[in-house]
Amino acid sequence: MYPSFSAIFHPLRTLNLWLENDPNASVLDVMYLLTVFSAFGIWLVFDRYQKTHNNAIPFKFDGPQAAAPEWESIVIREANLRSHLTNPDLRMHDISRDYITSFDPANSLHLGTFLADNKREIEAKINLAAQAQVEWRDTTFSRRRRVMRSLLKWLVDNQDVCARVACRDTGKTMIDAALGEILTTCSKLEWLINHGEKALRTETRSSNMILSYKKSQLVYEPKGVVAAIVSWNYPLHNAWSPIIASIFAGNAVVLKCSEHVIWSTTWFVGAIQECLRACGYKHAVLELVQVVCCWPDQAETLTKSPMIKHITFIGSEEVGRKVAIAATEHLTPVTLELGGKDPAIILPDTDLKKWASIWLRGVFQNAGQNCIGIERLIVHSSQYDDLYAMLEDRVSKLRLGSVLAPSREGFIGTVDCGSMISNDRFDELEELLFKAQNEGAQMSVGGKRYLHSHHRGDTYFSATVIGDVTPEMEIAQRELFAPIAVLMRYETIDEAIDIANGTRYGLGASVFGPHQDQCLEVARELECGMVSINDFGVFYLNQDLPFGGTKASGYGRFGGPEGLRALTNPKAIMTDRWPTFVQTGIPKVLDYPVRSLVRSWDFVSGLVILLYADTWRARFDGLVQLFKASR
Repeated sequence: MYPSFSAIFHPLRTLNLWLENDPNASVLDVMYLLTVFSAFGIWLVFDRYQKTHNNAIPFKFDGPQAAAPEWESIVIREANLRSHLTNPDLRMHDISRDYITSFDPANSLHLGTFLADNKREIEAKINLAAQAQVEWRDTTFSRRRRVMRSLLKWLVDNQDVCARVACRDTGKTMIDAALGEILTTCSKLEWLINHGEKALRTETRSSNMILSYKKSQLVYEPKGVVAAIVSWNYPLHNAWSPIIASIFAGNAVVLKCSEHVIWSTTWFVGAIQECLRACGYKHAVLELVQVVCCWPDQAETLTKSPMIKHITFIGSEEVGRKVAIAATEHLTPVTLELGGKDPAIILPDTDLKKWASIWLRGVFQNAGQNCIGIERLIVHSSQYDDLYAMLEDRVSKLRLGSVLAPSREGFIGTVDCGSMISNDRFDELEELLFKAQNEGAQMSVGGKRYLHSHHRGDTYFSATVIGDVTPEMEIAQRELFAPIAVLMRYETIDEAIDIANGTRYGLGASVFGPHQDQCLEVARELECGMVSINDFGVFYLNQDLPFGGTKASGYGRFGGPEGLRALTNPKAIMTDRWPTFVQTGIPKVLDYPVRSLVRSWDFVSGLVILLYADTWRARFDGLVQLFKASR
């Protein structure tokens, strides 16, 4: 018998309770068994306690009927957010109020007409959140983790319906939803569960010689009510990510979603509220998370509110500037995640076939509507023609459509790219592409809006490849946020770095090459907040890393310890290490009224020399000076 098993089963082998006067039996054997069984019993009790108090609580939150592929509704002609004003079937009775029309951009199906919040309603929601936060801020990290675990379990169990809800409201594909909505949100929840408390736990900080009798601590306290103003491109993740971080830090949160995704956001946030209810919270705490959806003219009610203690903004540079300006009303701190023009530098001798699929995903994920999507492929001139031909062939085969629109035969066709959120920018995109061609760019795939033969939405833009783009062209400087692959040549690596850094943006980037050390050297020269080596966007899957950019891509970070701590007030606290024996006192030579300016100066000067002089001889002289001045 192996030694480990022999040690475990030794008493069972030597002890015979059925035979009296057995020479092999001993008291030690009996004590061994009692100890093992007692320890096992204690472990069972502890395990049962842990499961009772920490395990995820299952809860049910049914998906909306509109998430089903066979769902039918009114088809809105020329659908837009104000279609209720021109379509009699969507018109609301109270003409004194503002409304928002919600629709599936891929099929123009009406999802609902929602009342836009006015100033009074926004203020009321902020007040409800503030009342809930009073009770919530005293909850333990253990209880907050249980909420996170419950949300994670629900999301994993209901990922299909969550993906379909996101697809219905944005026109994206199920794969895009799985990667950008489900996977990233699960990663965020997992990080909060495993590492959130460590990031916010009270820290003991180092001290110096003069304060060696003191203990220095840093406490992270909840801010109160925080706000998140988020974009439409990932309605699940962009809503849940700031919410779960905010409430884990002990705050209440008011989420202002985009007008484009009020239908899905309301449902996604409803799941969080149902989770709080399932975890035993009642009354005020259920108002901890509030959803605001309003037109831009009412947004300052939130951004200028004195009750809002922090704002996380995800969106365009233009709107981000307005948010930052409004926040100065009460000096509210703001984290801005704005636009990007992310480059992918492809170093010489890179295996193009090896990485082509990653580049395609980086460009065309979510129909290009991805803040860290690859906007520029910067390739060495020796490999330019091969890469252009490769992309031209594969992109021409990409299929556009809706994953929630069954065919006449009843099945759903395979779709590579979904629709865009709207066609508002199609004229601008076509003009940029046309202008680039006139300036010498090469384009043979896509380049214009796409009128789908089977789907009634008019928000499809053709998957496009445009090459020979130079840094001076407008298309190389503007964020496209569209399914367009932009190829740019370079001759030297320094030139590639200059091209990559040659925009006003600095969010993310990628570097591809056969030698990782060389890729890392290039990455260190890039002006951005995040870089992937031989990969695309993976820095966001590691939620222990901060997320954010530089230059016109914004400032501040969310994600990781830095982002979580940004939602708190760091408070420094100093206490006496041995209060019974040593506490701060004022030497007589420094006490008011000062008796001698010369002696008091000599005392302080000697103290500085004693503590900070660069040689021990000088420090000894400082001690002598200090002693003489204090006499």
